[in-house]
Amino acid sequence: MSEHAENGTQPGVVTDAVRDLEKKLRAEGARRWLRRGIALLVLVGLVVGYGSYRRATRPPPAARFTTETVETREVVEQVQSTGSVKPLTEVQVGAQVSGRMVKVHVDFNSKVKKGDLLAEIDPTLYGAQVSQSGAQLKAAEASAKRAQARLATAKAGLKRLQGLKAEGIASPADVEQAQGEHDVAEADLAASAAQISQIRAQLSGARTTLAYARIFSPIDGIVVNRAVDPGQTVAASFAAPVLFVIAQDLSKMQVLAEIDEADVGKIREQMKAEVVVDAFVGQKFQGTVTQVRFSPNNVQGVVTYSAVIEVGNPELKLRPGMTATVTIKTREAKGTLAIRNAALRFRPLPEKDEEGKPIPIKPPPPLDPGKGRVYLITGGARGAETVDARVVGVGITDGIWTELTDPAGLAAGQAVIVEQRDEKKQKRFGMF
Repeated sequence: MSEHAENGTQPGVVTDAVRDLEKKLRAEGARRWLRRGIALLVLVGLVVGYGSYRRATRPPPAARFTTETVETREVVEQVQSTGSVKPLTEVQVGAQVSGRMVKVHVDFNSKVKKGDLLAEIDPTLYGAQVSQSGAQLKAAEASAKRAQARLATAKAGLKRLQGLKAEGIASPADVEQAQGEHDVAEADLAASAAQISQIRAQLSGARTTLAYARIFSPIDGIVVNRAVDPGQTVAASFAAPVLFVIAQDLSKMQVLAEIDEADVGKIREQMKAEVVVDAFVGQKFQGTVTQVRFSPNNVQGVVTYSAVIEVGNPELKLRPGMTATVTIKTREAKGTLAIRNAALRFRPLPEKDEEGKPIPIKPPPPLDPGKGRVYLITGGARGAETVDARVVGVGITDGIWTELTDPAGLAAGQAVIVEQRDEKKQKRFGMF
């Protein structure tokens, strides 16, 4: 018996069912591909639309060059430096003798006059030396009187014997002996006189040393530093220790500024300067250059020269030791055409070939002293501008602007190139 008979179904019925199933499957496959096609068309439409939108809203190409205009302005050439504030006259007062400090009569900021007593060192030891030398002098003077008396006696005896010899009473030997005694007495008197002179010199030195135990002010001024206290021992065996520092007049100060060797040729005496310190922000103290020293200062290969700037300080705001910033006006030009320093430094980038490699260009001819080269935009569409070089005469600069001594046709408001945009573009991910 056949399989269809066993299942209780007819062969025709099975064939129709299979055909219906196959038709349904083909219809479902066609609908699936239709949906996929519609989705693809929608996606393509979106991409095309987005691309059209990007092209429509794309900004214009950026300019290749950045420019600045020529201006009529004031250009001031300045030299800046730093230095320390010091009094015009500053005296260091030391001790010439050693000993214990028994009295200190002044303190910081004390006003003193010339000859005022500042401090005293214990005078006991030096007073004893004066007394000892005085006693030695008295003893030497007494010895000199004895020698003088012996000389007078010897002179009288010699004269008497010389008379007796002339009468034939005294022998020549007696006269020679008396002459010897006279000469010895005369030598003793000379030695005593020399000893007196020596002891007098010792006494004078002892008195001077005793006077050094009292320390006096050498000038009128203000005590800006005191390095000793009562009871402290002062040792002056090798060098005189500094006990006090006295500034003569704080109403006038000076700044010792270190000028770089590249700028020292611009500095002259009597030039005006402005001084600022951190203690008084925004306040400028007016000064004058009084000296530019020839002695170089070499610190780790950096050579500078000291310039002395005298500054008025009537309110006593400037204090010794302050760090000051000094600005010295060396030259100025008012109402002159000026150009940005960036325009003088600008050099156009070389063009590129189809492979993106720079095309070698011929270097411009060297410039004469006092000349500069600037570039102007001469034409071309935005992003593809053309430029032309122009040589101008340049003068002083303030670090940002440079004076045009020969504008070579440039006028106020005219644009010159200061920067060029690099045309090398980075590749971005995506289609647009």
